Amino acid sequence: IRQGSMLLVKDVDFHNVEAQFHEAVFTHASTSPNQQLIASLDVARRQMELEGYGLVMNAIEIALKIRRAVNEHPLISKYFRVLGADEMIPAAYRQSGFKDYLAPGSTWATAIKAMKEDEFYLDPTRMTLVCGTAGFDGTQFKGLLANEYDIQLNKTSRNSVLLQSNINNTRSDIAHLIRVLVEICRGIEKRLADGGEDERAVFAARVKSLMTDVPDLPNFSHFHDVYRGDAGRTTPEGDMRAAFFNAYDASVCEYVPLIGAECDRRLKEGPDMVSANFVIPYPPGFPIMVP
Repeated sequence: IRQGSMLLVKDVDFHNVEAQFHEAVFTHASTSPNQQLIASLDVARRQMELEGYGLVMNAIEIALKIRRAVNEHPLISKYFRVLGADEMIPAAYRQSGFKDYLAPGSTWATAIKAMKEDEFYLDPTRMTLVCGTAGFDGTQFKGLLANEYDIQLNKTSRNSVLLQSNINNTRSDIAHLIRVLVEICRGIEKRLADGGEDERAVFAARVKSLMTDVPDLPNFSHFHDVYRGDAGRTTPEGDMRAAFFNAYDASVCEYVPLIGAECDRRLKEGPDMVSANFVIPYPPGFPIMVP
C-alpha cells in the first residue's frame, strides 16, 4: 500500500473483520509515513466531504459537453466520434435498454436505472474517441496530441484513444480540445483536396485497415495440466498463482535457451514447457508469455 493510498470501506459486516483488516494493513503499510503525504490525504478528504458532489458533477458535465460537441459538430463528426454505451457494450449486458447519454429521451433516471440493472455500465467521464476513421492509429494520435497540442492521453487502442474528464477540467479545456480536433480535420480535408484521387484512395485504404481489417486476438495456448483442476474440459482457465510461485522453486525449474535445438525439439515433441516469468514487450506492454 502506497503512503498516498486511502482505503475506503463500506460494508455492514466490517465490524466482524475490522481487527484482521487493520492487521493486514499494518503488514503492508509504512511505520514512518511521510507527513506531507498524510496531510495531502486529509486535505483531499476535506475537499471530498465539502465539495465532492459539485466537483464530480462538474467532471460529468464536462464529459457530456465533449461528447455532444464532438458527435454533433459538422466537421469533426466526419472523422471522429465518441462511442456510446450501445457501441461499447453488447445489448445482452444492457438489460435496461440504455443506449447513450446523448440518445433522444435519455435522462438521469434512465442512466441510474442502467447503473442498477445492467451487467456493465459506461462511465460518462471515460470517453472512447474513435480516431481510426481519421486515418490515425491510437498511438500515432496520442503522439500528435501530446507533441503538437499539449494534450496528454494514457490509454490507446488500434483505432481509438481514451479521453478522461476530472474535477480539474474547465470549459476552456473543452474549447481547446474542440479547436484542436477542428484544426486536425481541416488538415485532413486540405490534404485530401490537394492530393486528388490517389490521396483519397490511400486515405480510404488506411481507414479500412484500421477499422475493418482488425487483426484477431492471438490464440491463448493453455495452462499446463498441473495447474488445472479441471484439465480436459473445454474452458481454458487455470491456477496462475500456483504457477507464479513455483517459478521461485529451483527444484522444479530449468533453463532452456530460446534459441537452440533443445527448445525447438521440445516445442515439437514435448514435454510441454511453462514460462517461469512474464515476457512483456513494451510498448504496448501486453504479455506474450505468462507462468
